[in-house]
Amino acid sequence: MPVQLNHTIVKTRDSEASARFLTDILGLPEATRFGPFFVVELDNGVSLDFAESDAQIASQHYAFLITETEFDEIFARIRECGLAYWADPGRSRPRAINHRGGGRGLYFEDPNGHFLEILTRPCGCV
Repeated sequence: MPVQLNHTIVKTRDSEASARFLTDILGLPEATRFGPFFVVELDNGVSLDFAESDAQIASQHYAFLITETEFDEIFARIRECGLAYWADPGRSRPRAINHRGGGRGLYFEDPNGHFLEILTRPCGCV
């Protein structure tokens, strides 16, 4: 069996609200409860398991490879919610998207400060 990522734990202040934010923005099925976690299943079999923490939350980066159609849908939801977004991880190009690798991409934050990225082409660059 090849090595595959199965799941990762995402630290949050409110695991249910954080999972709902992600599923709402990305248009994914509702998270399911598994013990102390709210689990968001991605289409490639990997899950993000949201867990509450009282400790300081270190910002993590999560990138989601999506289709062009999904980009349009997600980008519309980001704008409808009034979320800040950037074309670059350095946040020097606000309210813009990038076209790396011939696709489209952007960065935005979740309520816990995690840095999320949507991209339509896996170009292997930052």
